[in-house]
Amino acid sequence: MKLGPTQVALERRADGVLHLRSPHPLGPYPRKLTERLEHWAAHTPERLFIAQREKTGGWRSVSYAAALLKAKRIGAALLERGLSPERPLVVLSANDIEHALLELGAMYAGIPYAPVSPAYSLLSADFGKLRAIFKLLTPGLVFAADAKAYAKAIDAVARTIPVVHEPPEAPPGAAVEAANAAVGPDTIVKFLFTSGSTGTPKAVINTQRMWCSNQAMMDWTFPFFREEPPVLVDWAPWHHTAAGNLDFGLVLYQGGSYYIDEGKPLPGAIETTVRNLREIAPNWYFNVPKGFEALLPYLREEEALRKKFFSRLRLLWFAGAGISQHVFDEIKALALETRGEPVPFFTGFGATETAPHTLARLWETDNAANMGVPPAGVDMKLVPVDGKYEARLKGPHVTPGYWRQPELTAQAFDADGYYRLGDTFVFADPKDAGKGLLFQGRIAEDFKLATGTWVNVGPLRTQFIQHFAPLVRDVVITGHDRNELGALIFPAAPAPAHEFAARLKSMPSTGSSNRIARALILEEPPGLDTGEMTDKGSINQRAVLVRRAALVEELYAGSPRVLLA
Repeated sequence: MKLGPTQVALERRADGVLHLRSPHPLGPYPRKLTERLEHWAAHTPERLFIAQREKTGGWRSVSYAAALLKAKRIGAALLERGLSPERPLVVLSANDIEHALLELGAMYAGIPYAPVSPAYSLLSADFGKLRAIFKLLTPGLVFAADAKAYAKAIDAVARTIPVVHEPPEAPPGAAVEAANAAVGPDTIVKFLFTSGSTGTPKAVINTQRMWCSNQAMMDWTFPFFREEPPVLVDWAPWHHTAAGNLDFGLVLYQGGSYYIDEGKPLPGAIETTVRNLREIAPNWYFNVPKGFEALLPYLREEEALRKKFFSRLRLLWFAGAGISQHVFDEIKALALETRGEPVPFFTGFGATETAPHTLARLWETDNAANMGVPPAGVDMKLVPVDGKYEARLKGPHVTPGYWRQPELTAQAFDADGYYRLGDTFVFADPKDAGKGLLFQGRIAEDFKLATGTWVNVGPLRTQFIQHFAPLVRDVVITGHDRNELGALIFPAAPAPAHEFAARLKSMPSTGSSNRIARALILEEPPGLDTGEMTDKGSINQRAVLVRRAALVEELYAGSPRVLLA
């Protein structure tokens, strides 16, 4: 399997700041991503582009030629409705063929679109985040695949906005072709929402330059896709950059096939993923660590599934969080046992603001925190902070800012125009930058104990979850300006306190910066409306600590122990 070069050039400045870059230049890339749709529609018109399982059990699919025609018809209809950056298209519902065609149509006509987490419509009690998004965007049209499911949300925030449940179409003509001709690198493709540490949605501007250059970086990293177009079976939501930009863009850029997986890495939903993988063999498989963990028992128990899944798999890729070592090791062992040769299990790092591909690890390692090195086109600035480096970025893949939020945009960039990623790293080998960067957590989560000792929350949290597996779903580390560390535990399932106490006692530590002395097992799960949890299931540490301040006080009252909330 041909992979891109991993050499990096390290520049050291007198003030301690480092610059990490590939010595190779990034090659040319399209002005707009619909050029790739037109290319594949001309050269492989009947190739399957997007497929989705029907209720009858078969697969409904759209070819590249059909997708281009639909994109022109939908784009023409969106133009007739007067949509623009000031009145964009908003999609409330999840991944499906209609959603994909709407995106392509909007892109063809140069109209921004915003995919919004379905959780903001279906799981929220007060629709607070959805209301904030609509106020920020002022949408001109809303799409929701299921009229009944989204009725309450639409009634709450979109009574005066036109709503459709099928993509609108109109005969394509001179207007849509003129609009497409005007699309260029600075044209906004989409707004992707990220909450960050505040819990308030921010609309990250994604331009054609961002997406096209980032796919050129992917092409540079994985050149084998030029001869072997990607085949994906993917559940990850398109309102996140990992699937909406990287995965969907990868398939479109390289002329591959995208099978929409309506499963999820949750009990009762992972079975849908397993059913799909029994039929479709991917050659690139992306998942979050919890997804691999949920899939592992089925791969372990079903020989036929293993043979199908690994039959043409070229690459496994995890992202979004640290993966448990035992899951990482067993997946690789099953691949070797099934194939008779190893399947690479790599990872990378990025953000919504970076489209997202920014780091890639293209070699095996025993440390799952190793995120690799930047590809061609990425300029990574590493600023020393408390024994680590804060990462900042420049490149054509970096967002110009947040829509209608100039103050947040100004805060996001430093004086030299580098985007502040907000994450910290150290070198895997201080003597060799090419050995990769180890993720050390987010700056906003780290704090000092009363002794002045810094606590690196990210690695400690990962260590805690792995040590307590499978008892713990997630954990929030406490101890700011206190004498010792504590933990607010969100349990995976009910278990006696003494089991947690035994695990806590056996957890290795080297000092006060990673020795957790007390813990509180929480009964109430993290809330979406309260900002404690994002729609992708990750914990907002700051929001939990603020909302549950009284419990933190209870945690530190008296002698160290494990308590039930």
